[in-house]
Amino acid sequence: MEKEVNALIEESAQLSLKKQYQAALDRAKEAGKLERQLCKKREESGLADQINIDLTYSVTFNLANQHHCCGMYMEALNAYSVIVKNKQYAQSGRLRVNMGNIYYEQKKYSAAIKMYRMALDQIPNTGREIRYKIMRNIGNAFVRLGQFQDAIASYEQIMDGSADLQTGFNLVLCYYASGEKERMKKAFTRLISVRELGMDENLEAELDDVLKEDGLKDQLRLKQRQSTKYLLVAAKLLAPVIESDIVSGFNWIGEILRAQNHQSLATEMEMGKALYFMRSREYDKAIETLKSYEKKDQTLVAHAATNLSFIYFHEADYQNAIKYADIAMKHNRYNAKALVNKGNCMFMRGDLEHARAMYQEAMGAEADCLEAIYNLGVVNKRLGEFPAALSLFEKLHAIIPNSVEVMWQIADLFDQSNQSRNAIKWFKILNARVPTDPSVFARIGNIYLKEDDEAQAFHYHQESYRYYPVNMNVISWLGAYFVKNEMYEKAVAYFERAAQIQPAEVKWKLMVASCHRRSGDYALAFEIYRAIHADFPDNIECLRYLVHICDDLGKKDQSHDYVVKLRAHDDEYERAQVNAAAGGGKGSSKPSKKVTAGGADDDHFADVDLGDDLLPS
Repeated sequence: MEKEVNALIEESAQLSLKKQYQAALDRAKEAGKLERQLCKKREESGLADQINIDLTYSVTFNLANQHHCCGMYMEALNAYSVIVKNKQYAQSGRLRVNMGNIYYEQKKYSAAIKMYRMALDQIPNTGREIRYKIMRNIGNAFVRLGQFQDAIASYEQIMDGSADLQTGFNLVLCYYASGEKERMKKAFTRLISVRELGMDENLEAELDDVLKEDGLKDQLRLKQRQSTKYLLVAAKLLAPVIESDIVSGFNWIGEILRAQNHQSLATEMEMGKALYFMRSREYDKAIETLKSYEKKDQTLVAHAATNLSFIYFHEADYQNAIKYADIAMKHNRYNAKALVNKGNCMFMRGDLEHARAMYQEAMGAEADCLEAIYNLGVVNKRLGEFPAALSLFEKLHAIIPNSVEVMWQIADLFDQSNQSRNAIKWFKILNARVPTDPSVFARIGNIYLKEDDEAQAFHYHQESYRYYPVNMNVISWLGAYFVKNEMYEKAVAYFERAAQIQPAEVKWKLMVASCHRRSGDYALAFEIYRAIHADFPDNIECLRYLVHICDDLGKKDQSHDYVVKLRAHDDEYERAQVNAAAGGGKGSSKPSKKVTAGGADDDHFADVDLGDDLLPS
């Protein structure tokens, strides 16, 4: 029976190693059940003194571990409690570390700290390394609680006794969060002085000489990458804040790295300084920093040239952008970012075929270069090759399914291809991602209008107006919709809003007056026409309406005055009519344009540009 229990424990452990946690838990429960039967059997046989407490410990420990792996935290804690409260298990106190880890996973950081400290009290000073690891857990829990000074105390104790990179990095972060500049410098200096197996920059070359590919070499490379990551992230984090000005901070970090023989990291920080200037839009400083590589470090020429090309592209200096893109490509013909930058310059110059060739080459060099795929789709769209463009954007959507720019391009292509159903489908998908974007509502409304579904068109135009009530196209369409349906009181609200937005445009005020006149409120219409005439005394159309409404209201004297004014402008009015018939001339007074819902003039959104920009690299 004891052998069977042991076999079940082994099987459970193997299944857990393969991440088959539920099966592992089932075996652990079987082992526990069989072990209890074993103890009962021995007691019944008078062999209680032969009960194997080590086996009981193993069964309970494995059960607790499998509960933990399955996320059954309460059951795991109960199982661990059974072990740590049993005085027969001399070393069970260290399992409070496992209990602390469970509380940490549950974000019960105070309870985790309590457990870690109880474990620390039960581990003798001879267990030096395990004590320092528990201290690091305590520090991490304090960080999660935002108690940085307590975390610093734990990390400082570890760095004094047994320094390691992870603790040194955490200490830097705590000082950064506390804003203590001098202590940041001190902590960073201590961090880069830590030497662990796998950190030596020359180790890689030595390993290449003496070892073939094996597990140890892979592990050392992983350690090297992790070490580099800690140092680089800490350096980039501190450089902008440790000195009074950013340049001094980057320079200080670079000097410290060079002094500790981290030459490649120091060079990387120089590049980081240039990128910081780029993000801050200090392009002159970025250019100065990047140009220094032309004479200093040949290995980074391509990297620097790519970034210089990017800057010059954003400054619309396409000649220099092309120059540095060519330099980058000279050092590395398969530099996808440089190819994209050059393609962008060709695009802006209108050389779409050349731009397309660059993007295709970039995709050949780097199949998942998102900017190249996107920009190639834009080029094909500009060239009218909609199926090819659509294929590229659909491929891109599969890679980055949450990109609203890609969704917009797919929807717009379907719309331009007169595939209204698909266009509506994709605009609605886009609307789900950006539910308050008024331009998306307007586009959907416009497509429904082309489909002669005026009810849906009205709904989406109204939603667009709700989120952005100053779009003149939407306002004029909604006003025209209500006029067409003879709901003049509702139309007035939209034309009044248009008049507020464009107070110098007389047609909106004329439309307001016209709505009141059509709804039968002649007195109010008359007052509005008078106000318009006061603001625009030369507007012939307003005078004509005043003459007509005065006749309707029986205001003969005032009608006579407006007739006299109208005749005074008669010659100018005739010229205006001639100009209007000829398409309008300079200085002409055009009659107001009649707005009708659903006509050809209401296709307000067909040319709206919502994002055909290139993605720079």
